[in-house]
Amino acid sequence: MNTYSLDYIDDLYAQFVKDPTTVSETWRQYFEQFLIANGEDVEPGAGAGAEVAATNGQMPDGLAGPVSGSQYYANVQDRVDQLVREYRVRGHLIAQLDPLGISRPACPELNPEVYGLTEGDLVRPFDGSSVHKSNACRSIGEVLERLRSTYCRSIGAQFMHIDNRNIRDWLQRRMEMTQNRLELSHDVQRRIYARLADASIFEEFVRRKFVGAKTFSLEGAESLIPMLDLALEKASQHKVREVVLAMAHRGRLNVLANIMKKRAMNIFWSFEDPRPELNRGRGDVRYHLGYSSDWKTASGDTVHISLCFNPSHLEFVNTVALGRCRSKQDRRSDDPRKEVMTVLIHGDAAFAGEGIVQETLNLSQLNGYKTGGTLHVVINNQVGFTTEPDQGRSTTYATDIAKMLQVPIFHVNGEDPEAVAQVVSLAMDFRKEFRRDVVVDLYCYRRWGHNEGDEPRFTQPRLYSEIDRRKSVRDNYLSRLLKLGQMSVAEAQQIQTDRTEKLESEFEASNVSEFVPDVQTLGGTWTDYYGGPEPDGGWAETGVDQTALSGLIDSLTRLPEGFSAHKKLKRPMKHRREMAEGKRPLDWAAAEAAAFATLLAEGHRLRLSGQDCQRGTFSHRHAVLHDGKTGETYTPLANLPGVSTPVELINSPLSEAGVLGFEYGYSLDCPEGLVIWEAQFGDFWNVAQVIIDQFVASAEDKWKRLSGLVMFLPHGFEGQGPEHCSARVERFLAMAAEHNIQVCQPSTPVQFFHLLRRQVKRQWRKPLVVLTPKSLLRHPKVNSPLESFTTGGFHKILPETEIAPQETERVLLCTGKVYYDLLERRQQLEAKNVSIVRVEQLYPLTDEELMASLSEYSTGCDLLWVQEEPLNMGAWPYLKFNYGDAIGERFKLRCLTRAESASPSTGSHSAHKLEQEDLLQAAFEGL
Repeated sequence: MNTYSLDYIDDLYAQFVKDPTTVSETWRQYFEQFLIANGEDVEPGAGAGAEVAATNGQMPDGLAGPVSGSQYYANVQDRVDQLVREYRVRGHLIAQLDPLGISRPACPELNPEVYGLTEGDLVRPFDGSSVHKSNACRSIGEVLERLRSTYCRSIGAQFMHIDNRNIRDWLQRRMEMTQNRLELSHDVQRRIYARLADASIFEEFVRRKFVGAKTFSLEGAESLIPMLDLALEKASQHKVREVVLAMAHRGRLNVLANIMKKRAMNIFWSFEDPRPELNRGRGDVRYHLGYSSDWKTASGDTVHISLCFNPSHLEFVNTVALGRCRSKQDRRSDDPRKEVMTVLIHGDAAFAGEGIVQETLNLSQLNGYKTGGTLHVVINNQVGFTTEPDQGRSTTYATDIAKMLQVPIFHVNGEDPEAVAQVVSLAMDFRKEFRRDVVVDLYCYRRWGHNEGDEPRFTQPRLYSEIDRRKSVRDNYLSRLLKLGQMSVAEAQQIQTDRTEKLESEFEASNVSEFVPDVQTLGGTWTDYYGGPEPDGGWAETGVDQTALSGLIDSLTRLPEGFSAHKKLKRPMKHRREMAEGKRPLDWAAAEAAAFATLLAEGHRLRLSGQDCQRGTFSHRHAVLHDGKTGETYTPLANLPGVSTPVELINSPLSEAGVLGFEYGYSLDCPEGLVIWEAQFGDFWNVAQVIIDQFVASAEDKWKRLSGLVMFLPHGFEGQGPEHCSARVERFLAMAAEHNIQVCQPSTPVQFFHLLRRQVKRQWRKPLVVLTPKSLLRHPKVNSPLESFTTGGFHKILPETEIAPQETERVLLCTGKVYYDLLERRQQLEAKNVSIVRVEQLYPLTDEELMASLSEYSTGCDLLWVQEEPLNMGAWPYLKFNYGDAIGERFKLRCLTRAESASPSTGSHSAHKLEQEDLLQAAFEGL
């Protein structure tokens, strides 16, 4: 039995197609049979009337082989289908993405020869039904040409990693039916050119007027401006009414001027900076500033845009923007997440290099954080500051991290504005259709290096030799429009003249001596709230009517009929009902639940998120209950009788920076609500230090932006090791200034209750850091009677109540858990000459407030600050620096701490107990 390789048969068939007489009669009959079987005509005289053998698995007479005619054809079809798939999977690898033409990758998988296809095969008829709108294609070659046009020109699409076939089919259909090309009207082409002109003329004007000034120019990536323009127009068509925009510094001034419509005179004034007294010790550089405005669409609709303020920490603004978007959606009751969207503009090096990007992407489909899909735009400079891509990432593309999501990634040549228009249109339609993120990778370059004072040719000479030869994107596009007859030179010159004259007018206005730029102030939802110094010494009446309070606490213990809560929760539920009746004092968890319930009853939204916060890291909260039989959940706070205020209790992903940024962003648009981020242990907030430093602690000083965000940071030394003890209060106190934050460590349930209510009921808005307890959650002495919740408010300092001041020889000043250790030791020693005073609010706290709490003690009395933290940590450094002089005038101030240390605590439980014993013994020594 003879067998023939497919390559051999392919070669013979190619000969047959060119000249049938060059192959044997037997093979000619075989190929003719193959053509007839597939509905093709055979040339007269080529044996069309000859009888041919049946092809039921047999070769024609005189031949023996493994394949029949139909099988042979099917084999070719399979190979072509495989090649079609390869174009969809890998076509982007040979797309003409780099406007500089430097990177020209190869992809052997897209060579027909790899699949045994010859030139003769390419002219064969082909069943192209798998390629959308390929019915006009009559051969394999024509189908492949359509695929190259779709996937290998100025747009490269990555979408075959998406598991959902419906999504893949939708994308294939949208791209292949149009060959990834958008038919643009004359008006749209002119609009694109006008936006390119806006971008480039602004940069040229600024560079000419402010020689050498840092602007982080957009030149080389001017297509960003028409891209954003078209995205906003499309968003309006999709009934989006607000857009939250966030970006780093590159191109921000251009976006402010040409998208946000900030007056150029205000931007120009910041270059001269003629009034330094207005920003002494405050403010930020011009390329970090945000802005809000209304965008008027071509159809006359309005889209409100908010550009977030952003520090130089690049990608950390991402989740802040997402939090703002979610908050705006909730304010609109936009549960489908359709009316507000986020646009995030990234840099290529940062998108690949910053871990916060992964945290951002991971939030996109989580119920507690989803916003209906974000448009990600990566300005791909093809270089970091001076770092080449192969030094900055281990992936083919800067955007490969986004493949973790089931979303498309579109790469596009930034010098092809019409391809950019197609991509942004497709991306926006995808977002609308599937409510998912989408990524656009805008390949471009930086014409002037990292900033205008940088010389990029030191490190990228070859790259910049290419850049120096490039015309601007505007000029290249104008050449295309002139060739097409869509615009005249005179029209282009008029656009240039109009833009330049307008900028000149704005520049002259900015130089008028009395001119002071407009400053956007907080309005709208923030109209009734304010920042600045703490009012009224921090006092606010926050008590609640006892009958109403009891009813709310009791309702939290009532479960739906048939709901099977865990058996270990029955006893706490019983105790909680007794608390509601006043028969048992409230513990920490009950006080927290009472604060939440009363605020909800008064119409204040509650949002609490963090790792395992529904149950609570220490199993104290149980705010979301699970049916042991069905697995269904029940949230008592969401089912309070007669209360419809929204409540969200969200177990977050294992993320600190991303989630804290999200909650901070949420608080920026929810001043009336209680927005809380809870760390699993207080120590873990250091993973989110950038969010604290650059946003939470400094936003009011830099950007005049307020936040009422609350952070729960479990704190206390219980021998659990150096990463489970300290919330690093010293770091908060080191950055505390100008009443920028509140740092509190309440030691009783009722203090915690009043503190949370005060945070919402006052109109003063500042971030609140709460050092919450761990072991004290179940401490028998940590409780408060029901009646103490009905009057009064939060006290910054809790005085001694058992030892009279005149009998006191030593005052132990402390904060937090150590109070109960000191109290227990005093009782053991029956030391009736030692008073213990608790500082519940470490900041803001004035000299007068602290000294007033000590006023009844005799001058010269021994005053000892006691803390569990080492000497170089905790509140002691802050206390000594800020209050040492005032206290020293009357008292002998000393400190009692653990020895200074590079680590917060020992990892040995036994050593911890030994150190704690030394601390307590020293506190009462000599008395």
